[in-house]
Amino acid sequence: MRLISDDILIDSGQQMPIHDAVYPMFNDFNFVDPASWTKGHPFPVYRKMREEAPVMWSKPTKGLSGIWSLTRYEDIKQTELAHSVFSSQRGSINLAVLDRKQWRPEKLMPAALNSLINMDEPLHREMRMQQSDFFFPAYVDQIRGRVGEHIDGLLDNLERKGPVVDFVKLFSEELPLFTLCEMLGVDEQDRPQVKTWMHHLELASQFLANPWQTFFSEPMFPFRFNRVVNDMFAYGERVMADRRANPRQDLLTIIAQSKLNGELLPQEFLDGSWLLIIFAGNDTSRNSLSGTIKLMNQFPDQRAMVLEDPTLIPRMSEEALRMVSPVIHMRRTAMEEAEINGQKIAKDEKVVLWYGAANRDPEVFPNPDVFDMHRPNVEKHLAFGHGVHKCLGSRIAKMQLRMAFERIFERFPNITWTGKETISPNALVHAISSLQVNLYGPDGKRRTQVAVPAAKSA
Repeated sequence: MRLISDDILIDSGQQMPIHDAVYPMFNDFNFVDPASWTKGHPFPVYRKMREEAPVMWSKPTKGLSGIWSLTRYEDIKQTELAHSVFSSQRGSINLAVLDRKQWRPEKLMPAALNSLINMDEPLHREMRMQQSDFFFPAYVDQIRGRVGEHIDGLLDNLERKGPVVDFVKLFSEELPLFTLCEMLGVDEQDRPQVKTWMHHLELASQFLANPWQTFFSEPMFPFRFNRVVNDMFAYGERVMADRRANPRQDLLTIIAQSKLNGELLPQEFLDGSWLLIIFAGNDTSRNSLSGTIKLMNQFPDQRAMVLEDPTLIPRMSEEALRMVSPVIHMRRTAMEEAEINGQKIAKDEKVVLWYGAANRDPEVFPNPDVFDMHRPNVEKHLAFGHGVHKCLGSRIAKMQLRMAFERIFERFPNITWTGKETISPNALVHAISSLQVNLYGPDGKRRTQVAVPAAKSA
C-alpha cells in the first residue's frame, strides 16, 4: 500500500505566486511562526485581510513556500466543498512540509501525515466510515454517563484544591483525555503514559519556537524527547498487534482491523490513526473548555442568562466555539489551476483556511466580536471545518462542552478567570496551556460547611 508520506508535496521554497497577486500583501503577522500565536488569534489582522486582501499571498521564511491565506467565510466554505480541487492529501494539513532529511524523530512525521485528516476521497470516505460508529449519536449517548461521572470527580478535585486553581491542569486537559481513552479502549494502567506523550509532543512545538525558555522550564526535555517518542510508537505497535489478535469492543480494534482497498493498514497508518484521535480530539475540546471560561468572564450578561436558564447551554457552547475557534487553520493544496474570489491559484500552491477569521466575518455574523448565544445562525460557525472533512469528533466535543458547563455552573456559578493565562506557541490550535480561575468569584473564599447538630431524642 502506498503511503501519503511517499507522495507528499515537499516545500520548494517558492517565494512568489505563479500568477500575479490581485490583492495587497501585508507583513503584519508571521502566520508560520508558532511563537506568533502566544497572544491568541490576531483578530485585527484578520479584519484587515478580510476587507482588503481576502485571498492574500504571504512570502515564506527561507526554505519554505509561500501560502495563500483565506479569511472570508464564504471563500473558506466553498474551498472546503471543492475537495477534488483543493487537496488535503497532496500537501497535508501542515503549513509547510520540510525536506525528508529533516524529518526527526524518524517515525513522527510519517505518523502525522498518514492519517484520516490528510486523506482525499475516496480513501477518506472509506476510512471514515469504518470508524464512524464511535462518533454517531448512539455511541455519544452510551458514553455520556461515564463522562458525567468523571466530570463530577474532576470538580470534586477542583473544590479540594481551590479556591484559586489552574483550570487547564485540573480540568480541561483531563476531561478530553479521559473521554478519548475510553473511546479508544486504552487500558487504565497505560493512560499516564498517554498523558506523558502528549505533554512532550506539545513541548516540542514550544522548544522549536523558544528553545531556551523550554530548557529552563524543563531542563531534561531535550534528553528525554527521543526516548519518549520511541516508547509511544513501541506502544502503538504492541497495542495494534494485540487488537488484531484479540479484538475488543473499542476504537483501537476498529483502527487495527481497518482496511483500505481491501488491505489491512500498514503500521504507519495505524500510528497516524490512533495518534490523530488522541491529539486532535484533545486539543479541540481542551481549548474550547478553557476558552469558554474566559468568554463567560468577558460577557457576564451571557453567563447570567445561562444561570437563569441552563437549557441555553447548547446555544452558549456553539457561540463559544465560534468565538474561540480552537483549530486555527487547515491547509489545502491546489490540484489544478483554480480561482478564489478573483485570484488565480496555480497547481501545487498552498491555500490556508483561517477559521478564526471566518468565524468573525461580519457578513455572516453581525457584530462578530460580541458573544451572542441568541444569534439565529449560532450553529453555522466553521470551528469544526465544513464538507467532507468536517471533524468526525464534533459530537463528542460538543457533548463534553455541554455536560461540563451544566455541572460547572451548577456547582461554581461565580467561577471567574483571574486574568492569568498562558498560550503555548502553536500555529495549528489555540493552545491555552494554563488558565487561572477563582471558583467562587473575584476574591472568592473557600466555602465552609457548617455542621448541623444531631436532633435530640425525645
